[in-house]
Formats: sequence, structure tokens, C-alpha cells
Amino acid sequence: MYLTQKKVAVMGAAGAIGSNLVQDLLSTGTASNIVMYDPFAQGLEGAAEEIFHCAYPGAHVCYTTDIAEALNGASYIISSGGAPRKEGMTREDLLRGNCEIAKGLGLDIKAHAPNAEFVIIIFNPADITGLATLVYSGLKPGYVSTLAALDSTRLQTRLSLHFGVAQDEVTGCATYGGHGEKMAVFKGDIAVKGVKLTDLLAGASVNGKTLTAEDWKTIQDKVRGGGAAIIKLRGRSSFQSPSHQSVEMLRGRIQNGGYPWPCGSYFKSGPYAQVMMAAKTSFTNEGVVGEIPAGYPEDMAELEASYKHLCSLRDEVIEAGILPPLSEWKKINPHL
Repeated sequence: MYLTQKKVAVMGAAGAIGSNLVQDLLSTGTASNIVMYDPFAQGLEGAAEEIFHCAYPGAHVCYTTDIAEALNGASYIISSGGAPRKEGMTREDLLRGNCEIAKGLGLDIKAHAPNAEFVIIIFNPADITGLATLVYSGLKPGYVSTLAALDSTRLQTRLSLHFGVAQDEVTGCATYGGHGEKMAVFKGDIAVKGVKLTDLLAGASVNGKTLTAEDWKTIQDKVRGGGAAIIKLRGRSSFQSPSHQSVEMLRGRIQNGGYPWPCGSYFKSGPYAQVMMAAKTSFTNEGVVGEIPAGYPEDMAELEASYKHLCSLRDEVIEAGILPPLSEWKKINPHL
């Protein structure tokens, strides 16, 4: 009935993302053995009660405010346990506080779940919080990833609305690099009902609609501001989409494939070394394996700019003393 009976620890389970994660894990038949963790005892108990009242058959769900109990023996860990983004804030505004949380999570994983098979970090700025978790966890790079799909799914959404087609009739949408305003939107693989985006920009049409350069820029701007738009519309940050996509990521890990969207990947070497960023990925026995995407010169220029932005955020966290200097990473995590 469920893909796995291995223990899944959901961190930040009293919050909207965390509680939705638990429900989605059960509703999709992904996992049956779930522990809900949150330091906010009252909210955690309330969230757990809601799950119990759903009466999922075959499910074993418990909750705790003890992080050691939550992580002990966990094979899979999904964390939304950072401070939420509020209206008027960028993801980067959360940098230092949430990186301190990520460091603590990494150390707790090393202490209580050293055999974890996969960790998904959701809380912003996810590229850097995921990196901090990886460094301090001692896990292999492929065993720690970040939610990076939402920019790509938002791009797919905007194109489907523009052309008036079903969302899954827009294919090949992918944004790489940082998750935020500095993302690189790659256009080479995108097609709408089989018509390439490059042809649409050259004058082709779908459903009688064309795509001008101005239209394309507007769509990209809306994608880059997609998270902020949700906050303005709903009065809070996204929770349904990050919950569902994180569960789909976990399903990809359990099944060693089948997840179509970019994931946060750590690169040990090469032109994008020592950052975690959204990349074209595959799932293997070693977890997430990222590869450098190929694109048009302007796409690659955007990726380079995004990488430099991630490096500047990483270096800021190093200067703050939250991450160690690059030369010391391997001492803390031999896999790096």
C-alpha cells in the first residue's frame, strides 16, 4: 500500500508546510512510518490530531518535541523548520537566522541519523540552508537536496495560462542555479503543444496566440516573483506546492527515478563548485546526481550570474562564522 515503511522524519510539522507534508506522504501512499517533530508542542499536537482523525489505514504516525527521538533511525528527513518568508521579504532576508537553524539540523543529523538516506531542505534561502545542512551532517552530497522545482512549475503555469492550454501540454520547463530572483530560466527545451519556445518567439503560434519578446520577459518576471505574489495574495508563503513537490522528490529517491523537475544538487568540482543549486538531476542509489545543463549563450550567462550570487551568499555565511572556511569543509564532512 505504501512505497516505504522506513521512518520518515518531518521537521517543522506544526506548520502549514510540515502538516501538509505528512498528509501528502500518507495520501499518495508514499510512507506509512512518520514521526512529526516541532518545538511548538501545542501546535504539533494539534497537527498530529488532525492527521489521526484522517484515519489512514496501515499508518504509524507519532509526534515529539525531542529532536533526538525524531531523528533516531530515520531513513528520510524533510525539513521546513525555518522562519517563514513574509510580505516584503526576499529569500535572502532569512539568510543568517535560517542558516543557523540549518547548521543545527546538520549537527543533529550527524548525531542521531548518520545513516539517513535522503534529506530534503525546504526553508529559505534553500540553496544555502541546504548547503549548511550538508556540510554539518556528514552525509554524502547526493543524500542532501533542496526543493528547487517551484520556479520551473511556475514557469510551466505561466506559459499554460498565456497560451490557454493544459499545464502538462507545456513541456521542458526548467530553471537552474539559485532559487529566487537570480534564477536562470533556460528556454531551449521548452515547447507548447509540441511547438518549441524558440519558434514561438520567432513568430509561430499556438491556439492563435504568439509570444513576443516582451511577453516572454513578463512571464520570466512573474516567475521570479512567484513566491512573493503568493504571499501578497494569501497573506503567507506557499505551503501546498512545496509540500507536494517535496513528497514527489522523495518518491523519486525511493524509486531511483521518475522525478522530472530540477533538484538542489551539490557540485564538488567544476565551474560551479562548492555550492548547492538547482540542476538537471537523476536519482540513483547514491541519491541525487546533478549535471551541468546545456543552453543558449544567454542562458549560460544567467547561470553564471546565478552561481556568483550563490557564492556571495555562501561567503556571507562563512564571514558570519556559521559555515567554516571552504578549506575546512572536508574536515567536517569527509565526503566533500
